[in-house]
Amino acid sequence: MALNGIDISDFQRGLDLTKVPCDFVICKATEGTSIVHDTCDGFIQTAKKLGKKWGFYHFMNASDPVAQANYFVANCKNYFTEGFPALDYEMYGRIGTDKAKLFLDRDFELTGVRCAVYMSRSVCTEEDWSAIAPNHALWVAQYANTERTGYQRSPWLPSGGFGAWNTCALHQYTSNGRPGGYDGPLDLDIAHMTRAAWDKFCNPSEAVKPEVDAPDTPAQTIDGTALELAARVMRGEFGADDERKAKLGNRYDEVQDLINYIDRTSCEQLADDVERGMFGVNPIRAEVLGGKAKAVQAIVNKRAGIGSESVYIVKSGDTLSGIGAKLGVDWHAIANKNGIVEPYTIYPGQKLVY
Repeated sequence: MALNGIDISDFQRGLDLTKVPCDFVICKATEGTSIVHDTCDGFIQTAKKLGKKWGFYHFMNASDPVAQANYFVANCKNYFTEGFPALDYEMYGRIGTDKAKLFLDRDFELTGVRCAVYMSRSVCTEEDWSAIAPNHALWVAQYANTERTGYQRSPWLPSGGFGAWNTCALHQYTSNGRPGGYDGPLDLDIAHMTRAAWDKFCNPSEAVKPEVDAPDTPAQTIDGTALELAARVMRGEFGADDERKAKLGNRYDEVQDLINYIDRTSCEQLADDVERGMFGVNPIRAEVLGGKAKAVQAIVNKRAGIGSESVYIVKSGDTLSGIGAKLGVDWHAIANKNGIVEPYTIYPGQKLVY
């Protein structure tokens, strides 16, 4: 028996779990040593009331892995032994399996619970996980394509295995899931286990909840997501070097990590990230991607079978005039380019070139 579920973060703020069919939900809880996602606890408490299985994860960045583990446990101590814990290892958090092991070992030392590790299938084979795989379950991301889909009984996986792992416990198989009950795309996952096995993963040795004091977290004096702040950095609003660090304060690490990741990552990988919704929509996407924006957009468009124009995917509640204002484009031009005439009807999921 398998379980069908979703994984979510602040990007899905406003999602109503009472309306989305799922056996489980895994929520982003923390990142680095300064970010707690304020949506996580609300999602988890709703999942508990609905009798759904639930999990929580930490997004690793480039800062000290032991400090990150301390931060994760301190802020999530009430979740351990009840929920499914995981470490998200991707993007600018790919700092080496030795660093990942330091995080995982410290987490286990504090909680008595082993985190699963989330990564794309390619990362399984690109890095040496042999010291980690024997004790930690794999949550793998591998997509067959980017088409819309509901839950799948047997999502596609290529042959060749998972590096140091023989199998995966969880498989994220799309970032364009449409299970119902939510207007936007969702990450869909299948857990190859029963509900009882899920509980065993959460607390395999009947560990006791950790007694850890929450660290002092400096107030986030600058509002906005890391993506929005990175766009402002690219516009020159925060200067460079020490000036940028001073102006961004405790938001500096997450924003600079994102900018550094874009700088060193291939356009093909960034196109994958765009398709997963990690860089939002234009104009912010173009600002953040900077000099790589056109090349990345061209790859995304080619995969979607459209020309070299930029593309906007319509969301529930959108209007042509609202889209035009958001993109800084005359909405009449968008209508003409897409053959839309009076009464100018558009629908969620529609791809508009502009």
